[in-house]
Amino acid sequence: MIQPQLYFRQLLSGRDFATDNPVARQMLNFVYAIGDRVTGETLLVDPAYAVNDIVDIVEADGMKVTGVLATHYHPDHVGGGMMGYAIEGVTELLTRCHCPIHVQADEAPWVTRTTGVGLNDLKQHDAGDVVIVGGIEIALLHTPGHTPGSQCFLVEGKLVSGDTLFLEGCGRTDLPGSDPELMYSSLQMLSALPDDTVVYPGHMYSASADASMIDLREDNYIFKPKTRDAWMQYFGGKN
Repeated sequence: MIQPQLYFRQLLSGRDFATDNPVARQMLNFVYAIGDRVTGETLLVDPAYAVNDIVDIVEADGMKVTGVLATHYHPDHVGGGMMGYAIEGVTELLTRCHCPIHVQADEAPWVTRTTGVGLNDLKQHDAGDVVIVGGIEIALLHTPGHTPGSQCFLVEGKLVSGDTLFLEGCGRTDLPGSDPELMYSSLQMLSALPDDTVVYPGHMYSASADASMIDLREDNYIFKPKTRDAWMQYFGGKN
């Protein structure tokens, strides 16, 4: 059987890597690997907690890490201090794989403050940019709301949605840099994607690990309000 050119792997913290890390087991972050099987190049989405574990997994698949896609600046996604813990992330990854960290331009100063990496390590992007790994094109969707520069990644009908859209609910809008009105706009943009788009969230906050957009429009309560005012009444400033 011929394998598809797209390499796409979903890994869960505390189960697939960082199995002995109590924060990883509690937070249930997903890390994704998106690459090209032909060239062997792959990008890691939000590597954190145990970066060597993650790199070992993709290298065992015959892939080489050539970059990072960061959905947003929070330490459980890119590393840094959180809840009194020091979380591994892009800083540690760069010591093993010197590669660009692709961030939305509005998120760059937040990522540098959180992780300590320099601006020279970041590749800053605007809404609508495309990152190419091998021969695979990944569209960057700027989805502010959870943070100023939150972004999602669309590749061959798969949407890696970070903390913008979960299968049940959406990212918090009461944290530094959050904006509930921008979150509403971002969610409406994602909701307009084709019905068969498969959503892969940033956390395992539901029984399933992925779901189609048509199902999320029907089942996810954040899509029940049909106007901005109604959405703000129910979700403005709330988790």
